[in-house]
Amino acid sequence: MKNKKLDARGKGEFSYDKENDIIFFKIKDRNYFKSLEFDELVVDLDSKDFIIGLRIFEASRLLKIDKDRIESLHKFEFNAKVEAGLVKIQLRFILDNPELNYMQDFVREILDTEINDSEVLCTI
Repeated sequence: MKNKKLDARGKGEFSYDKENDIIFFKIKDRNYFKSLEFDELVVDLDSKDFIIGLRIFEASRLLKIDKDRIESLHKFEFNAKVEAGLVKIQLRFILDNPELNYMQDFVREILDTEINDSEVLCTI
C-alpha cells in the first residue's frame, strides 16, 4: 500500500509540563481516535492512522535537555512515519542559533495492532 501523507506544516502545537516533565506535541484540527503506548512515549492517531500527537514522559532525561531549556523551546518540527509495523519519529527543535538545533529519533515496534502506513510532516 502506498504511504498516505499529511502536510501539517504550520499546524503544530507544543507545550511542556515542567513539573511532570512531559512534552506534548499536537496537530491542530485533527480528531483523536486512539493511542499507541510505549514505555516513555504515547503516540496519538486519528481515524486515518495519521500520527497527530505525541507525549514524551521524563522528557528531560530521555532527550538529555535541561527542563529550563525545554521550557524555553518554541519552534519544532516532527516527521512521523508508520511503516511496516514500526513507528518512526524524528523530532527537531529549532533554536534561534541554528548550530544549536537539536534532533531526536524514536523508532518503536507496533505490537498486536493493525495500523496503515502513513507519513506526517508537522511544524510550528
